[in-house]
Amino acid sequence: MSHRPTRRLPRSALLALLVAGTLIATGPALHAATPGNAPAVAWLPAAADADIDRAFAQARAEKKPLLLYWGAKWCPPCNQLKATLFNRADFIARSKHFVAVNIDGDLPGAQKLGGRFKVRGYPTMILMAPDGTEITRLPGEVDAPQVMHVLQLGLAGGRPVKAVLADARAGRPVSGPEWRTLAWYGWDIDEAQLVPAAERAGLLAQLSAACPPSEGEAATRLLLKALAESDDGKGIKPDAALRQRVIRLLADPAASRLQMDVLTNAAPEITKALTPEPGADRLALAGTFDTALQRLQADATLSRNDQLGALIARIALARIDLPKDERQPTLPPALLAQVRA
Repeated sequence: MSHRPTRRLPRSALLALLVAGTLIATGPALHAATPGNAPAVAWLPAAADADIDRAFAQARAEKKPLLLYWGAKWCPPCNQLKATLFNRADFIARSKHFVAVNIDGDLPGAQKLGGRFKVRGYPTMILMAPDGTEITRLPGEVDAPQVMHVLQLGLAGGRPVKAVLADARAGRPVSGPEWRTLAWYGWDIDEAQLVPAAERAGLLAQLSAACPPSEGEAATRLLLKALAESDDGKGIKPDAALRQRVIRLLADPAASRLQMDVLTNAAPEITKALTPEPGADRLALAGTFDTALQRLQADATLSRNDQLGALIARIALARIDLPKDERQPTLPPALLAQVRA
């Protein structure tokens, strides 16, 4: 058994591995020296409980929250964060308002810290209050501006996501920023902090339905997350109106761009959830999905890794009704040519 924590890598990361670790080779090291007097995040390395305790003591003394980043040098999504988020001027400027802690998951003692914070996979980012209360888990697979948005919500005095969720489930008032915190929470790295995995699809569907019309983007994201968890007949039961809602999203360049990470990482799961049985309806939806993914694949505003993620999602859709262990699938010639290119 591996000593490294594991979870399903996003398809973009799998493709990055297939293409010879481009991001590993080109992504800057977390502690790499910056040229001249260029600013950088003042990361505190941690490999043991004593290191974490000192970081929390600093957070309490400075009355700042703490951002814990758990990663590894060999991890493609981690290098994606380093290359697209951690080197951003706004992230570096914002880092002065929190204590930044880096846990290298491959160092001795890191696994014990993983157990302490219920972290199992790379990358994981957790924003915590100085007293150790978890405020939120940041999604590591959305593009950098969205991560910055979620981080800002937490830094602006946001309540812990657990308290926000309790109010939302009870029908008590939840503010617009708090709905966005729920929608962009790192549900896939939650490790049952808020809800058991088996109940997640139903909860996300309930939250999407309860989300006010003024927070349409948050409601859409919660719905897509619910569909992604509803594969093989679990969770949401689809109907024609729900399928049309997703089809409209896929046809909208701006809306699909905003939900890019969910669409690329869960294209087959969403398609299966909306069309439980193989056949003409599933093929039609997969074709609509593929068109949206082609648009994301060609979107120059996305990182190279995210564009590759759209391509590998197209491959997964093309294999949607094939056995998972099929070694020689027949792919559309045009798609195959793009993969080879």
